[in-house]
Amino acid sequence: MADTLLKSTTRHVRLFTARVNDGKLIPDPNQLTLDLDPDNEFLWNDSCVQTVQQRFRELVDAHAGQPLNDYNLRRIGSELEGSIRQLLQAGQLSYNPDCRVLNYSMGLPRTPELL
Repeated sequence: MADTLLKSTTRHVRLFTARVNDGKLIPDPNQLTLDLDPDNEFLWNDSCVQTVQQRFRELVDAHAGQPLNDYNLRRIGSELEGSIRQLLQAGQLSYNPDCRVLNYSMGLPRTPELL
């Protein structure tokens, strides 16, 4: 199992049972690695990144002792998607107008007048 890389992919979150070594993913059944917004759909500030990373750590801690399987990875990924949506709806995160495909996957942009 040590050579098997499990991954869970949502629209804005990729989770891998791996560690990063010299920019490469090395399968590790005891570690989760987060790839946040791989398509650069959002404009991230440090605060938003830290918020999502903190939520990721909380979810990993909450799943401690449970197997790192497809089901649990999907649960964590879905929870992180919800956190990203909350940041967007609160106006803390915004869409990247230079994104390759701008499809407003989390809903229409919020303007200060709508908040």
